[in-house]
Amino acid sequence: MEKVTTLFLKIAVILLGVPVLGLCIFLVPELANLSSGLLPEFGLIKYFVFIIFDGSAIPYYFALYQAFKLLRYIDKNISFSDLSIKALKKIKYSAITISILHVLVLPLFYIFAEIDDAPGVIFVGLAVPFASMVIAVFAAVLQKLLQEAIDIKSENDLTV
Repeated sequence: MEKVTTLFLKIAVILLGVPVLGLCIFLVPELANLSSGLLPEFGLIKYFVFIIFDGSAIPYYFALYQAFKLLRYIDKNISFSDLSIKALKKIKYSAITISILHVLVLPLFYIFAEIDDAPGVIFVGLAVPFASMVIAVFAAVLQKLLQEAIDIKSENDLTV
């Protein structure tokens, strides 16, 4: 049963990467062109959009890879190890990096909201940094709980 569950989660992790790849290929160039069209006085805004959005895909895929490694550790029955703690720590830092990168883009969302007179655009811009920080906090909590469980397990191993 455990192998089926982790197989399902591995497939889910792989499928989580597909939409982001599609966004990076199709949507980011459109956003870059739109931003350079709306803000022609800022000539390098197009490259800024490319760097931030495509650059945030790198820590995203790194976090997905770490999640995949974590699922492999569960399959190998070594989930209560320092390897799992390191993977969770890397997921936490990746989520923080994504959040920071998308906070850098928030002024651009503000400018778009001013131009289109649509204040809801700012909330759309806040969605990714907020979700990333939630993931970072969740990974930090899991990391701490796993560390405590490993400490208890090692104490019990020494007692017996």
